[in-house]
Amino acid sequence: MKKRLSLLLAATLALPAFAQKSNKPLDRPKLVVGIVVDQMRYDYLYRFWSKYGNGGFRRLLGEGFSYENAHYNYVPTYTGPGHASIYTGTTPSVHGIVGNNWLVREEGKGTYVTEDKTVQAVGGTAVAGQQSPRHMLTSTITDELRLATNFQSKVIGVCIKDRGSILPAGHAANAAYWYDGSNGAFISSTFYQATLPTWVQQFNQKQLAAQYLSKAWETLLPIAQYTESSPDDVAWEGAFKEEAKPVFPHDLPTLSAAPITPVKQNMQTEGEKTPVATPRNLDLIRSTPFGNSLTLDFALEALKAEQLGLRGQTDFLALSFSSTDYVGHQFGPNAIETEDTYLRLDRDLERLFAYLDKVVGKKQVLVFLSADHGAAHSPDFLRDKRIPGGSVGPGLMRDSLQRKLVSLHGPGQWVLSYENQQVYLNRPLIEQKKLDLYQMQREVATLMTGFAGVTRAITAEDLQKSHWESGMLMYLENGYFPKRSGDVMVVLEPGWLESYQYPINKGTTHGSSGNYDTHVPIVFWGWHVKHGESSAPTKITDIAPTLAQWLHIQEPDGSTGTPLQEVLSR
Repeated sequence: MKKRLSLLLAATLALPAFAQKSNKPLDRPKLVVGIVVDQMRYDYLYRFWSKYGNGGFRRLLGEGFSYENAHYNYVPTYTGPGHASIYTGTTPSVHGIVGNNWLVREEGKGTYVTEDKTVQAVGGTAVAGQQSPRHMLTSTITDELRLATNFQSKVIGVCIKDRGSILPAGHAANAAYWYDGSNGAFISSTFYQATLPTWVQQFNQKQLAAQYLSKAWETLLPIAQYTESSPDDVAWEGAFKEEAKPVFPHDLPTLSAAPITPVKQNMQTEGEKTPVATPRNLDLIRSTPFGNSLTLDFALEALKAEQLGLRGQTDFLALSFSSTDYVGHQFGPNAIETEDTYLRLDRDLERLFAYLDKVVGKKQVLVFLSADHGAAHSPDFLRDKRIPGGSVGPGLMRDSLQRKLVSLHGPGQWVLSYENQQVYLNRPLIEQKKLDLYQMQREVATLMTGFAGVTRAITAEDLQKSHWESGMLMYLENGYFPKRSGDVMVVLEPGWLESYQYPINKGTTHGSSGNYDTHVPIVFWGWHVKHGESSAPTKITDIAPTLAQWLHIQEPDGSTGTPLQEVLSR
């Protein structure tokens, strides 16, 4: 009897809470804004702190929740895999985006991450517009939101880079837009729509890219205040073409007016093809901070025109800023140009948050900010400071390996490609010569470890035979997809990077498992986000399942991440 009464009392006490929850409408934000800053190292949050204003990065950290120990858990750390991993909640071993480019063995040629010859350009040139997410093999959090609302939610992707817009927007997006430097316009493809919406055409008619390039790039602050950066004129920074030195001011009007080869290009506007000449270098804006400003201008127009967050459904803007990457590659992490780009991005973020406050409301918008990868210090900068570092030439490594294999096994194109720090062997030739593929892989791995800057190499066969929960082999395993990856994976020493102008080292790059490449920000802000921070180990693949749990929807179908409990608790 006592037991029965206890159960009855417990049920009675639980009833009001259950009834209260069941009577409430489903709690979701009106708008989700995913922000990915291309090549943003974690330390940039704090390195330029004293120069940031109060409405951008400082506001995010002052009001939001920051994961201070967030890392990528695979290699190679590139833009395509990074964006795909954030939005799918898994690694290249599952979603299949193993690099920005890779070798298609069946075709004997390479492919680009979003290349799709089955679609046509909308508003731009064929080469810029034949793009889609077809290479990505799993769903995204944006796909799952569309599915959960019976496709009533709107999803829009915006970025100067095609891959930075297309992969986050996912397969079921309403639209994805990216920049075509040949005409200075934001474009799309027939994967999404047959023609550009009127608001996009009107935005492009403003020719904002040309307007931004009509003024010199001066520092935002007096140049003497850039005490977080190296002097303006150093040997390891890359100058713009036609520029004598990589120093301020950068004469953008002159640099962008330099004619490029005029070509006849198939432009698709309103379904018609018109030959158009392109005498100006409007693509230059990518490598300036004004490429980020142009991106935000377009994103704000998309928010207004598409009424995102104002339609009674949860909408999603997938917004990526990529000029940080172009500037970083050219000038390196320690350049005044890089610092100035982040100070200007800080102001652009302030513009974005001010719009969200005014139009949608902070309590109705969920924002996250992260990065697709970090960046290494420039090798010559490290050596100048007596810190270990160096560079290798991928083309030189490929050709040197080819010569060694010819000397060992006779004539033949033994190496088809060296891409993403991976060796692609000529498997049909190996079979024709009646050689054992695994033995050849092991031989190549041994040869590669003899190259300067290479710390180890592992065969695809060995990688697939075992499983690692941590360490370097875990990074390699998580980045390996059998149908698209190479035969031998190469690991460089800390501080070493691939220089495509080898032996010249200008600027920097990324792609390794070094902390400088894997450690990135993860900050949540807005709807139901409490203020705080966590130093718990966090993976980039945790973002998508966290959003899924928050939105009460299914996580992406290949997701391997874990919802982040500290920011979820209310």
